[in-house]
Amino acid sequence: MAKMEVKTSLLDDMIGVGDMVLLEPLNEDSFIDNLKKRFDHNEVYTYIGSVVISINPYRSLPIYTPEKVEEYRNRNFYELSPHIFALSDEAYRSLRDQDKDQCILITGESGAGKTEASKLVMSYVAAVCGKGAEVNQVKEQLLQSNPVLEAFGNAKTVRNDNSSRFGKYMDIEFDFKGDPLGGVISNYLLEKSRVVKQPRGERNFHIFYQILSGASEEFLCKLKLERDFSRYNYLGLDSARVNGVDDASNFRTVRNAMQIVGFMDHETQSVFEVVAAVLKLGNIEFKPESRANGLDESKIKDKNELKEICELTGIDQSVLERAFSFRTVEAKQEKVSTTLNVAQAYYARDALAKNLYSRLFSWLVTRINESIKAQTKVRKKVMGVLDIYGFEIFENADNSFEQFIINYCNEKLQQIFIELTLKEEQEEYIREGIEWTHIEYFNNAIICDLIENNQTGILAMLDEECLRPGTVTDDTFLEKLNQVCATHQHFESRMSKCSRFLNDTSLPHSCFRIQHYAGKVMYQVEGFVDKNNDLLYRDLSQAMWKANHSLIKALFPEGNPAKINLKRPPTAGSQFKASVATLMKNLQTKNPNYIRCIKPNDKKAAHIFNEALVCHQIRYLGLLENVRVRRAGYAFRQPYEPCLERYKMLCKQTWPHWRGPARAGVEVLFNELGIPEEEFSFGRSKIFIRNPRTLFKLEDLRKQRLEDLATLIGKIYRGWKCRTRFLLMKKCQIVIASWYRRYSQQKKYQKIKSSAITVQSYIRGWKARKLLRELKHLKRCNEAATVIAAYWHGTQARRELRRLKDEARNKHAIAVIWAFWLGYKVRREYRKFFRANAGRKIYEFTLQRLMQKYFLEMKNKMPSLSPIDKNWPARPYLFLDSTHKELKRIFHLWRCKKYRDQFTDQQKLIYEEKLEASELFKDKKALYPASVGQPFQGAYLEISENPKYKKLKDAVDEKIIIAEVVNKINRANGKAASRIFLLTKNNVLLADQKSGTIKSEVPLGDVTKVSMSSQNDGFFAVHLKEGSEAASKGDFLLSSDHLIEMATKLYRTTLSQTKQKLNIEISDEFLVQFKQDKVCVKFIQGSQKNGNIPTCKRKNNRLLEVAVP
Repeated sequence: MAKMEVKTSLLDDMIGVGDMVLLEPLNEDSFIDNLKKRFDHNEVYTYIGSVVISINPYRSLPIYTPEKVEEYRNRNFYELSPHIFALSDEAYRSLRDQDKDQCILITGESGAGKTEASKLVMSYVAAVCGKGAEVNQVKEQLLQSNPVLEAFGNAKTVRNDNSSRFGKYMDIEFDFKGDPLGGVISNYLLEKSRVVKQPRGERNFHIFYQILSGASEEFLCKLKLERDFSRYNYLGLDSARVNGVDDASNFRTVRNAMQIVGFMDHETQSVFEVVAAVLKLGNIEFKPESRANGLDESKIKDKNELKEICELTGIDQSVLERAFSFRTVEAKQEKVSTTLNVAQAYYARDALAKNLYSRLFSWLVTRINESIKAQTKVRKKVMGVLDIYGFEIFENADNSFEQFIINYCNEKLQQIFIELTLKEEQEEYIREGIEWTHIEYFNNAIICDLIENNQTGILAMLDEECLRPGTVTDDTFLEKLNQVCATHQHFESRMSKCSRFLNDTSLPHSCFRIQHYAGKVMYQVEGFVDKNNDLLYRDLSQAMWKANHSLIKALFPEGNPAKINLKRPPTAGSQFKASVATLMKNLQTKNPNYIRCIKPNDKKAAHIFNEALVCHQIRYLGLLENVRVRRAGYAFRQPYEPCLERYKMLCKQTWPHWRGPARAGVEVLFNELGIPEEEFSFGRSKIFIRNPRTLFKLEDLRKQRLEDLATLIGKIYRGWKCRTRFLLMKKCQIVIASWYRRYSQQKKYQKIKSSAITVQSYIRGWKARKLLRELKHLKRCNEAATVIAAYWHGTQARRELRRLKDEARNKHAIAVIWAFWLGYKVRREYRKFFRANAGRKIYEFTLQRLMQKYFLEMKNKMPSLSPIDKNWPARPYLFLDSTHKELKRIFHLWRCKKYRDQFTDQQKLIYEEKLEASELFKDKKALYPASVGQPFQGAYLEISENPKYKKLKDAVDEKIIIAEVVNKINRANGKAASRIFLLTKNNVLLADQKSGTIKSEVPLGDVTKVSMSSQNDGFFAVHLKEGSEAASKGDFLLSSDHLIEMATKLYRTTLSQTKQKLNIEISDEFLVQFKQDKVCVKFIQGSQKNGNIPTCKRKNNRLLEVAVP
């Protein structure tokens, strides 16, 4: 019997209401109560149709595990309880299966969890998409871009310890299978004013604290920094340390992430040098001085900080000092230089710091895009993730230009949200054949027009005021607004001509108020003009461009004197307006998915639900209006199949199985239940229910019916269980009886068998013992006779032995006595001659005998004739030391001569090449020792004899010095292609292995250098002279099994033809020119899946990594 599949639904075990569309009654209080009830039970996600409401729990919940990912994978959106994974899965499957581009819009105020929500979306997509080495690398780079951008773009605020101070939109690109190919990141309005000033209780950007906490002392010394936060004016001290945040560990994470994304070491170093320069800019202070003409000017108090900044950035100290003290204004052909007073100098310093950091951040985004962009040109599917600041309303008129721009962006998002939601609702009704009724809703287009209108909009007025000649202040800007916008119903000002605002004492003179869709916001005009101008003096731009620091120079292209543009740069407001317009245009081309983030309290604490704060966010997010729009037609809709499956037990005709179409079954079901026809409509594939009460009535009936079915099932189950138990007991009794009878008979048989065996064993034992006694007696008699004979023979032999010994002893005694007598006679005869010359004779005789013995032993112990044999017999006597060494030297010279006389001219050439290879690679290249014993053959391919290479032979007129098959490395993917490498007296040629066609021909004079690693691999690069015809396609990156021989022959041939030594570079990291780009080839140690073969792998556009075992 097949296992029954258990169906689940959003309505099962529901805490509160999982979808706000089903909330009854619908009002603000019931909305908040439902959110609070679910929040208290750790249900932080709630739906409004297809919109996800996310409440920040301020703690870790066990709902993001790999098991949860698998639970929501490929499931219907309403099949399980509300979760961000459900929305992510719905968007990913629509993109993969229906070929629809998607976008996920995440909004909410600071601290509501937008950044974490975007991370969860990206991690879910990374978990459910395809696998593979390249796919995993792309996913890892996309995920690791987050720590880098957070470090440089996030900061601790009073509302959030990791607040995003910029807007981020990431387009993740997929192929037709749904595997990620790459991505593109867009950033919006970095809060660069935070670099120079932070509100009380807040911090600067994370990266400043991470460097000072996590960098080593040596690294800080290179950056000319100290670990003490109090040394830097740009860092607020009251919140320098954040509980639960480890800046040192985060710094290591950021450096690792930059390496994974693809930043080169020198790029990472340059980035941190710019960050250090920004920090140190805040320590520059100015003092006033009066000139002879009565004008005030400023001077730098302590030039030590300026000196260190110049050393970091490579700027001439006098150039930067003058840029802080003077300002040059150019108009057509005239230049006017004016001095800066102290206030203007501080403004210039802060403007430079803000511009330097914001441009660095934009460069980081561009650099990350270069690494994570898709490498293929195939058609791509796109999923966009928008993580942007929420609507901001500060107390006491602290809302400034930044809040105005942020709230303008949220107005545009609200506008597109309403339009796309209505459009989606209308399209579904049309698709299902349901009549569409017009829905009344507030259209905030009038507010957007108030801000962005090209003639009368606030941004247009602000730009016009910034460009107007004469004295321009924030007050004149406010006066202009009062003149142009006074009659607008969503604009209020104390100075407005409209009399109804004259007595409004809650509105200060220097403020204006806009009634946004989320409520009224009062803006302080102070700083609007300066922040919109975002002015950086041209002297500072030119000083930055003159830096020897490549990154800083690239950040200030307008400082190039050859490209001076007298046009005023676009204002911050106009730039942001254009960016928002581009974003809106991009979002309208994609299918939208919404995540609305809510912050439950201002204390960043778990288990606290501040109803007033949540109510405020619900109002400005327009969530109630969203529910009303969704419920204006039909509150609930569901495909026929799951609807019939869920409610089929309520009708006898559909229970337990309906054999016809699902729609017909639902019609029968609803008619049987007597539901009024105005409460539902039948679409083409879905049933539409108008009122939530109807749905809850169905759920109550289902719950009651399930209880009845459970009682019936329990009764039937208990009866089945009792019958089954009885039959089992009966069967067991029969089995036990049969087993017992068999056991009883077996025991009786075993007893009889044991008795018979015992009787038989006793009889056989008695017979055996009797036979043994007889055999023992016979054996004893035979042994006695043998022993007696042996003793007699022994006695006879001992007697004969004693006789022979006595006879031999007598003969030996006679010989000894005779020898002593003869010796005595000789000594007595020669005693008179012996005493005179005995010493000298004995010495000469002894010396002669020792020399004779030495040479005879040397003859027998001579080593082999091989010149490399270092064996030599040991010296037997000390007085022969010099003789022994001289003989060793003479013998070695003699055998070397004998060995050389055997060489032919060709062998002499080979040994000369071996000697050259030793000088080039010994103790430098790990591959060299293995090549010593291998002869240099040169021609590894029989080109002249193989008809396959006839075309190649005809094309080459010169003598071929070496012919070898090599692997040419492809820069795009690190894969190898086989080529024939030919070296002649004048050229280096590469030919196709299959056809023999010559692909490249390089004169030896154009070869400038050969690069290789110091490790045990065969990779080498042939560098060509810049500007030569052969260098048009770039250098060659090759791999050969005979690297030492090829490099040696190329070196000798080049030296012979050009009279110049070829540069052989041995390094584990070198650059190779590929057309217009330089790529770094880096050799690392690593284990290989394919054995001990080195592999080459592309890490990014600028790095090829060779893994050597």
